[in-house]
This record gives sequence, structure tokens and C-alpha cells, in this order.
Amino acid sequence: MKIDSVEKLEERTATCINYFNDKLAGKDGKRHIVICGGTGCLSNNSMEIKKKFEKRLEEKDVAYRTTVNIVGCFGFCSQGPFVKIYPEDTLYRLVTLDDVAEIVDSDIVNDTIVERLLYVEPSTGEQVTKQEDINFYKKQHRIALHGCGEINPEDVNEALGKGAFQGLKNALSKTPQEVIDEVLASGIRGRGGAGFPSGRKWQFAHDVDSDEKYVVCNGDEGDPGAFMDRSILEGNPLAVIEGMMIAGYAIGAKNGYFYVRAEYPIAVNRLKTAIRQAEDLGLIGDNILGTDFSFRCHLRLGAGAFVCGEETALLNSIEGKRGNPRPRPPFPAVKGLWGQPTIINNVETLACIPYILREGASEFSKVGTERSKGTKVFALGGKVNNVGLVEVPMGTTLRELIYDIGGGIPDGKKFKAIQTGGPSGGCLTEEFLDEPIDFDNLVQKGSMMGSGGAIVMDEDNCMVDVAKFYMEFICDESCGKCSPCRIGTKRMLEILTRITEGTGTMEDLDELEELSATVKANSLCALGQTASNPVTSTLTHFRDEYIAHIRDKKCPAHVCKNLMEYHIDPEKCIGCGMCAKGCPTNCISRTDYIPEGHKLASFEIDTTKCVKCGSCMSQCRLNAISKR
Repeated sequence: MKIDSVEKLEERTATCINYFNDKLAGKDGKRHIVICGGTGCLSNNSMEIKKKFEKRLEEKDVAYRTTVNIVGCFGFCSQGPFVKIYPEDTLYRLVTLDDVAEIVDSDIVNDTIVERLLYVEPSTGEQVTKQEDINFYKKQHRIALHGCGEINPEDVNEALGKGAFQGLKNALSKTPQEVIDEVLASGIRGRGGAGFPSGRKWQFAHDVDSDEKYVVCNGDEGDPGAFMDRSILEGNPLAVIEGMMIAGYAIGAKNGYFYVRAEYPIAVNRLKTAIRQAEDLGLIGDNILGTDFSFRCHLRLGAGAFVCGEETALLNSIEGKRGNPRPRPPFPAVKGLWGQPTIINNVETLACIPYILREGASEFSKVGTERSKGTKVFALGGKVNNVGLVEVPMGTTLRELIYDIGGGIPDGKKFKAIQTGGPSGGCLTEEFLDEPIDFDNLVQKGSMMGSGGAIVMDEDNCMVDVAKFYMEFICDESCGKCSPCRIGTKRMLEILTRITEGTGTMEDLDELEELSATVKANSLCALGQTASNPVTSTLTHFRDEYIAHIRDKKCPAHVCKNLMEYHIDPEKCIGCGMCAKGCPTNCISRTDYIPEGHKLASFEIDTTKCVKCGSCMSQCRLNAISKR
């Protein structure tokens, strides 16, 4: 049945809400199994787990009263795959194919919880049965991730049961200017990195007189370790579609383009399914909900070029041109796709728009700080116990993010830094742990919000090597159009490489700072303008590490191969010879020294032959081998 009026939308939504709520509460007399279907869990056999559940339920003759569905990302990636069972709301983690039979036999057939698969809170040692009682989730506030981990992303009815298209319905009852005013009042700023007020961008495009305008969703997520946009598209693609349609109505656009990385096949397929289902219902197309508003969604795949995350390079790519940035002005809101007014918002920004129009600007703006409203999704990774996707209110401190939600640093190691904003961001040290996270504060402290990558580093990370890693990435991804970025980043990488190889000089530090300022001031787009951030932030906070590499020819973290040596402690070595057996260069030999209390002579490493592969350390069970 086509949903061609507000009344039909209300009727269908009421039915879906009742169905969804009854399902979660068990009022339909069934048990419902949902399995995480994010990319990470799918790579750990969650689809095979689903099929095995279905087979086991048939074998135990309980399939008629049990459903099995794939949902979006639960967020707590280091504990996946997840399986949740309703109506009890029991959450199992780290589920494998071998666990399926026990879950069905115990939980579904005999109503007995499988305790060994419950999450154990490290701080208390207590088993937790419900998701909301896990510390990882307690301080989160889901707006952009609304519905992720709860609904089947390929079922439009479940999305309607979670409020899909209610924001669009409310928007269509207002004038376009009233919609823009609502977005302005919410205070939402672009979640793609720049933090430009979304309402102002919409206003610019609205005010341009043109017969054709466009909305573009930037899903070209390229930061190392970032997967926020991918998870939103995988978990609730209709929320992003609805946000795009609201933006189209506000500025007077009839067409929207999703630009998504081709490396995100699951997100792409679910987005295609969501668009097709919405079209079949009449929620995308002509005269939506019986109004004069018509809108269509199109999909373009990116080829993996990092620079296409820059909005003007993205536009060139959609037009079939090479993904090079354009000079600005004119800005895309005035002259964008095919020369027409275009607004470009990233996935997370558009996912927040339906909430603003559904719940009201005041509801959104009461979360966050004075200048940074709402929430922010972070991909929390690196040296942290709880790796995953988190959405927290703006103003949450770095300490809360790393320790309360992230669970602290593994193996009792000492926190060293957190890199926010991906390769364009900077490293923040322990002194900034109590700083609130918002757009302006992070910039003032030498980093940036970026799209939401947050990589934690501990005492074993070399900060010179970290700067080199990000500069290698920038050099690889630079489009080469402007010489400051093309040449300047290459020169910075060469200097960083010399320093990590032990051939750097103190003059190199001055040259790094000069190059950083030049590239930042003269590059054409944001890629080059922010490329030096990892260098300048590590130089500011970890200058002593740079000096140790140059003057002492030592890497304090024992990471840079040219500046470290492997040594065997003769007092700890029991002479088992496992290190020598695993050595690819035969540089480990037995000595004549037999430590007191030992039966065999110890071994030693010929450092002139050692290639520092680390094989000996991995073979030694007594920790007798160390790096110096």
C-alpha cells in the first residue's frame, strides 16, 4: 500500500510501533533473537551464526515461536559478535558458531541464561545481562545512532516503528524557511570535521535563486580507524535518507546524491534496499505525503581516494571528473554540483536531522555545550580496552571517553596520548584528559574534532613514528594539484624518516616547523591545510622524543628499528634455544656462561646481524629478551 498522505503514514506508523513494541515486550508470544550485523561482526561469522540459529531452532521444534534477525552495529566492537534475546533483553557477547546450540537449548527451550557468555564488568567482576547496565553504554546518548543495534536495517517497517519519516512529516507541515530556522535553533554543526553550522549552510543554498539544487551526503569516510558513517548507514540507512529529504525540502532541491566508498559494500547494499523500499511505499518520489514536494535519491560510489572526502573534490568525482579540489569561492552552496547550489552534509549530520524535526530543536540543543550542541559519534580505538563506536554528549571529557567508556589502557600500561581528528588532527596528552570535547576546545588545544576518529596511544608508542605514519598517509592521499601539499608533505616525510632512522639533525626540527606553517597557509584544500597537525602537536608535546632520536640515537619507546637493539638477559635465559630456532638470520648463539642454578648455558644475540624482526621475543616464555 502506498503511503501517499499524512494520514496513511500515521496509520502505518502506529501499526509498526505497536508491532515493534509488542515484539520487544514479548506480547506476541514469541522469542526474538537479534544478531549484530555490522561489518566487524559479519567478519566474525555473524551471518553464519544466524543461519545456525535458524537450523537449531528447527531441530528443537521451536522455530514457530522464535524469530532471528540481523541488526546494525551494537558499538562495543571488541566484544562482538553480539546476540540479544527479547523479551528478556539478555545480551550475549563473543558468540561463536559453537555457542549457538547451547543458547538455543538453554535460553530458548529451557529459559536458562548461558552465564559464561554474559559480559563481565572488569571493575566489579559482576556478570551483566542487559546492555544498558554495561559501563560502556551508560554515559552514551544515542541520536545519530538511533535504531542502530535495534532494528533490522533492511526492514522499512521496523524503521517506521522507531519513528522514521516523522521528522519529514513535521518538516512538510512547515515552510522551508521554518525548517531552516529549526535547524539553526538546534545549533547543530557539521559532523564531517569542519564544524560549520548546518543551518547557515542550508540558508545560503535556500537564498540562491535557481531552478535546480542538490543535496549531497558525504559518505566517503577515509580516516584510518574511522567507521562512524559506515555503521550508521549499515544500522539505520533510512534515518540518513530522511535527513537528506528534509534538507532537500528546506533548500528547494528535488535530487540528492549519496557518495559512499565502494569499500563499504554492506552499507551500500543496505542503502540501496532502504531507497527501494521507501520508493515502493511512495515515501521517495513525486508528491510525497500528498504535498507538492518531490525528491529522488541517487547513489555514487567513491573509488577510495581520501581527498574525495573534501567536498569540492567529491563534487568533481560525482560529475565524472578527477577528484581534485576546486578553488573557493564560489562555495558549493552557491555553485556546486553541475554549477548549481548544493549543500553537502556528512552521514552523521544528516542522521541527526530527523531527530531535530521529530523531537524539536530545543530537545537537541539541551544536550552538549554552549557552542557545540548535541552529541558526537567517535570510533574509539588503539590502546584502549573497550574498542568500539560510542556516541556521547558534547562536553564529555577525554578522561570519561578513555576510562569510563573505553575501560582504560590494556595491561596496566600508562596513557600517553590520544589522536583525535584522524590524520588531520593532533595528539593530546595526559594534561588534557579533563578537557571537554567540543569543536572549539579541541582546536584550541592543538587538535580537532574531525569526523570522529579517536586513537589512544600508550607508553609503547613512539610519537615520532606516529607523526611519520600519518604523514605517509597524507603523502599517499594528496591529489597533487597544489605544490604546497604535494611537495611540502613529501619533504616533511623525508625529514621524519631521517629522524626515525637515526640520521636526523637538530636543524631538521626547525625545518619541520617552517614547512608545517607553509603547507598549512598555502594549500588549496583542508587536506593540505591540516596535514601538519600531527607533526606540530607531537613536536609541541613530545619534543624530547625527537631530541632523543637525534642526539642520543635512541627511540625511547623502542619502536624505530634503526635505533634499537635486542638483548638477552643471561641471568633469565635457561638455555632452551627456542629463540635461536625461530631466528631467520641465525644471529643467536649459545655462550659459555651458565647462570647460577641453571643447567644450560645462556644465549646471546649478534646485533650486527639482527634484523629486529621480534621473532625471538615472541618465542621466549621467560621474558629474557628485551629491546634497548
